[in-house]
Amino acid sequence: MKTIILSTALVAFGAPAFAGPFVNIEANSSFEGSNYGGTTVTNDVGYENKLGEKASYYIQGGPALVFPDSGDSTVELHAKTGINADLTKRVGVYGEVAAMTQDSINMNESLKLGTKVGIKYTF
Repeated sequence: MKTIILSTALVAFGAPAFAGPFVNIEANSSFEGSNYGGTTVTNDVGYENKLGEKASYYIQGGPALVFPDSGDSTVELHAKTGINADLTKRVGVYGEVAAMTQDSINMNESLKLGTKVGIKYTF
């Protein structure tokens, strides 16, 4: 999602298209109502490029620092990949799959998985 926002901002300001390596540091916090759950800071190195004329992809990964509201902080491994595609001049779709280890990079534990899909209409 952050790549989509960054890509949109670059287009809006007339910056040239970018393909190649990047660094993405991101903090994600969780809340249930007003109850704070914790923060995960991902420190990813990635690569993005075009897929034909109307699509692009990215892949990124690196260490994630997990700071739960209660309990011990851990370092995990994090990775995600995604694709963005223009269906028309005004309509685009995107999707992402992410994974992160648990329990201080314990490979005997299941990975935490997440997905994201969406459609965007530009006015």
